[in-house]
Amino acid sequence: MSGEEERKRLMRVKAAIDKKRPKFVRPESWRYVRVHPSWRRPRGIDNKTRHRKKGWPASPNVGYRSPRAVRDLHPSGSEEILVYNVGDLSIIDAETQVARIGGTVGGRKRVAIVEEALSRGIKILNPGEAQSLIELEEEAGEEPGEEEAEEKAEEAEEAPAEEGVEEPIEEAEEKAEEEEP
Repeated sequence: MSGEEERKRLMRVKAAIDKKRPKFVRPESWRYVRVHPSWRRPRGIDNKTRHRKKGWPASPNVGYRSPRAVRDLHPSGSEEILVYNVGDLSIIDAETQVARIGGTVGGRKRVAIVEEALSRGIKILNPGEAQSLIELEEEAGEEPGEEEAEEKAEEAEEAPAEEGVEEPIEEAEEKAEEEEP
């Protein structure tokens, strides 16, 4: 078996294990509101889950793990790489890796990362609204960011019209001079 065939086989094994793996919930979290469902190891001397009684939830153990070769891969079979800025895209191989934008990355930088990834042919797992913004701007026939440049140009043209603000100041200075003598 070649490496690629073996990897595909292991991805199928991983999918089968994932399907069988139960949701590990804290015992009696379904019974009491005060007990949250996030897993905690049972330690009580009479705990039914710790004693592995029939009818009680299963405990996590090593038998539920996926094969090591495909353990941390995306279901598509690609390795996920966390990206926090445009420079992080330089280390990604578009053939075998995909990018996931970090949760703390803001909107402006997210748009820049998605633009760069599109130009390099890198798949982004969580583009968010950035993808749709870029598509809308491309449909309008504008490059991303041109809209902001046009707004600034319009503001610059309107600036001479604001000279009227200086006139009341000059009038006030003239009145002050007249009152002095």
